[in-house]
Amino acid sequence: MQTNTTVVVASGRALLIDPAWLPDELAALAAELREHEITVAEGFATHAHHDHVLWHPEFGNVPRRASPRTAELTRTERDDLVAALGPEFTPELVDLMGRVDAGTPAFDVELIVHDGHAPGHTALWLPESRVLVAGDMLSDVELPLPFWPHDVAAYERALDVLEPYADAARIVIPGHGSVGTDARARLDADRRYLADVRRTGRSDDPRRANAGMDAEYELLREILVATTDLS
Repeated sequence: MQTNTTVVVASGRALLIDPAWLPDELAALAAELREHEITVAEGFATHAHHDHVLWHPEFGNVPRRASPRTAELTRTERDDLVAALGPEFTPELVDLMGRVDAGTPAFDVELIVHDGHAPGHTALWLPESRVLVAGDMLSDVELPLPFWPHDVAAYERALDVLEPYADAARIVIPGHGSVGTDARARLDADRRYLADVRRTGRSDDPRRANAGMDAEYELLREILVATTDLS
């Protein structure tokens, strides 16, 4: 899944964004932070999917933030989130998953809240370094995934919201995929993919060749063909 965790560090204190994904990876991240003498001050979850609301006891009992809608969904959808975890997750890790509250981190970040990919999905903009932490959008390996709920229009609106940040970004960090310097090109590729499928029912986007993506492409076609006249 090429999952990314982002650690924003200021004076030895860290904002930990979407720590993921497997228990051994969470433990390795805690060990690396300890090795570098970095103390986790806060956490942030970009959206209410199980691989983005995880935590480890060694990160500490610190505030964990999210958008209001994300925080709400971690409560109302908790049973489904827990069910998505594998058997390797201990009861302690299961209990820590999703324990987020609505709020803004006390770091120099701007929250960009939209409903693309998931309700209340949030990207974070670091203005000083011009880094866009995009959550599960602007990936070079994943196609746009507007499937929870099946709201393609919300995803398209989210790309509009992200556009000025993509234009200004020096670095983009997707939830899954490669860190890059091509945020605007990725946004344009996502728009083109959605527009092609909406208009013709087809796309030759090269990301279709990546694991699991052709099935997501077929799902998008089913959704849009059912609601669009492609004759």
